[in-house]
Amino acid sequence: MHDDKPRDACGVFGIYAPGEDAARLTFFGLYALQHRGQESAGIATSNGKKISVRTRLGLVGQAFAEDDLEDLPGGTAIGHARYSTAGSNKICNAGPLVADSPLGPIAVSHNGNLVNAAPLRRELEERGERFVTSTDSEVLTRMIAAAPGNDLPTKIRRAMGRMIGAFSLTVLTRDSLYAVRDPLGVRPLCLGRLGPHWVVASESCALSTIGAVYEREVEPGEIVEIDGDGMRSHGAGMPRPHAMCLFELIYFARPDSLIHDQRLHLVRQRMGEELAREHPVDADVTVGLPDSATPAAIGYARASGIPYQEALIKNRYIGRTFIQPTQRLRETGVSLKFNALPEVLAGRRVILVDDTIVRGTTSRPIVQLLRQAGATEVHMRVHAPPMVSPCYLGVDLAKKEDLIAANLSVPEIGRFIGVDSIGYLSLDGLMRAVAVPGEGFCTGCLTGAYPVPVQLGMDKLLLERV
Repeated sequence: MHDDKPRDACGVFGIYAPGEDAARLTFFGLYALQHRGQESAGIATSNGKKISVRTRLGLVGQAFAEDDLEDLPGGTAIGHARYSTAGSNKICNAGPLVADSPLGPIAVSHNGNLVNAAPLRRELEERGERFVTSTDSEVLTRMIAAAPGNDLPTKIRRAMGRMIGAFSLTVLTRDSLYAVRDPLGVRPLCLGRLGPHWVVASESCALSTIGAVYEREVEPGEIVEIDGDGMRSHGAGMPRPHAMCLFELIYFARPDSLIHDQRLHLVRQRMGEELAREHPVDADVTVGLPDSATPAAIGYARASGIPYQEALIKNRYIGRTFIQPTQRLRETGVSLKFNALPEVLAGRRVILVDDTIVRGTTSRPIVQLLRQAGATEVHMRVHAPPMVSPCYLGVDLAKKEDLIAANLSVPEIGRFIGVDSIGYLSLDGLMRAVAVPGEGFCTGCLTGAYPVPVQLGMDKLLLERV
């Protein structure tokens, strides 16, 4: 059942821990990153002599059994949890992906999206490369493998100069682990320590899951090398404006993760506070759409003085299923995922806080659910600006013609979803809540102004059809 939310492309993980069961630690690290990708999971390990890989479709817990982990020897590993934005959901597209290079085999896990993947692929094919997937991740992997250079950092740096878009990577060789982040820093990537060992993850929540301690973010443009001599940085290249995806802070990343050294649970509370100041309304109770809007609803309640209460109960076991509901169940739609509490809602004016509205197809039945439970008024408050443009940098988002805010005014959106009033957080209010002076962010889906030439992204469609 599609929940009408933007979906991030992937989560990546890596660990250099000689003497440890790296595959098992990576398995649990990927578990913590499951929210970033639910279509496939994969782990690659090295025992110093060879790289072993296992990839499966499905959730992390479904993809690996004890036998799989036992067949992944070694103390160095990378992992990948995937949601496809470039290339279909097929087992051949599951990461990590492996390529041969003059320096030996490399395995790569990739979070993001290359907007110039199609022309790079054609260039590689003209040079004799044979592709086995339809993903930009394979293009990226083969670009690194084929790049000139006598060592891997040099090859990565030269490949980075050709790649346009978003890429946070973990790269595995027979004896080393690398962490790489694109010069714009679109997707998050961080470093941690597990005793004497180094760990890399898309989010700090994965470090905590395996008992590792957060150290710092991988800087935009930085290449980090980890091997028997320890951890060392090969620098961030030329400084340039950064463009981290704002939706990592609004929605994608887990609220217990750190980004820019700030706990996102608190950042999202500040979004709710700003929203209350920008769009006040007389009401009796503040409700958040679980779970992603809960922190902002708490912030809205605190700033407005209108108490927060839990009124929507989420069925966390309703997810992707092969059992399709009947038409009658589809018409009730959202009740498969949420139940409302009449004791909280009946006879009350309700503020419903959500993180975003993409198509409006989920918001309308949720509003109906609140009214059926007795709410006398429903006032929608969204702790992000309206989404008016698609994403080309690693987020599965509706086409422009399907984005409700690209086609309707804010009052028209309110009428469409059936609320008494509606208010979106302004971009200025969002930046006040984020509170990272001098840091740049990508606002493409909110403003239509992208940090890369997005006309190249149109060529991505050619890649997806391969």
